[in-house]
Amino acid sequence: MSSPAPASPVSRTYREPGPLVIDIAGVTKLYHMGSETVHALRGVEIKVHRNEYLAIMGPSGSGKSTLMNMLGCLDTPTSGHYEFAGKDVSAMTDDELAEIRNREIGFVFQTFNLLPRSTSLANVELPLIYAGIGPSDRRAKAIEVLTSVGLGDRMSHKPNELSGGQRQRVAIARALVNNPSIILADEPTGNLDSRTGEEIMQLFEDLYAAGNTIIVVTHEEDIASHARRIVRLRDGLIESDERKR
Repeated sequence: MSSPAPASPVSRTYREPGPLVIDIAGVTKLYHMGSETVHALRGVEIKVHRNEYLAIMGPSGSGKSTLMNMLGCLDTPTSGHYEFAGKDVSAMTDDELAEIRNREIGFVFQTFNLLPRSTSLANVELPLIYAGIGPSDRRAKAIEVLTSVGLGDRMSHKPNELSGGQRQRVAIARALVNNPSIILADEPTGNLDSRTGEEIMQLFEDLYAAGNTIIVVTHEEDIASHARRIVRLRDGLIESDERKR
């Protein structure tokens, strides 16, 4: 039996960064575990502009998951300052943080996080329901976004009727449907085979070329290599911040 053809190489584009969207300065995060205090972040500073394609890397315990939660407004710093699109996240209430998460940040997770009994269309509509969009408008928008990620013929399928790559495309469509300021992807190819993973990275490349701001958190060098900037963390500090074209 012949071997499968290799995946097509991902095409590359470069966009000049736009206005500042994320400004983190002197951020620390402490966790208290019994009598022990864990310093997850130790005075991290990072700026992210619109139109950037950024990868965050680091070994286990480096602080990358904590930084991802901070960027996604899923957690708040112990000290330091975080501004998102000019708004002081550090001082926001839980309701204000939830509003930022729903309207400004599109999340893509390794495990897809789809509702198992809902169709692709219903999964993608969910953020629009939270945003108070009416049924006809949210259906039209969800159809548009699903079609844009190549799933125009899978809208009535439930997650268990889709391949892993198709499920991740549904998750990406859901992340895009509110036109967020950034797409935050946590190990987006972690549950996919290498060929399907490359297809998803090509989709991220297309989204970046279309003007989206993308932050990928990964431990895989080949996935991070697709980004135009790689931030490496170690022991709660930024070890390096490399930009490339």
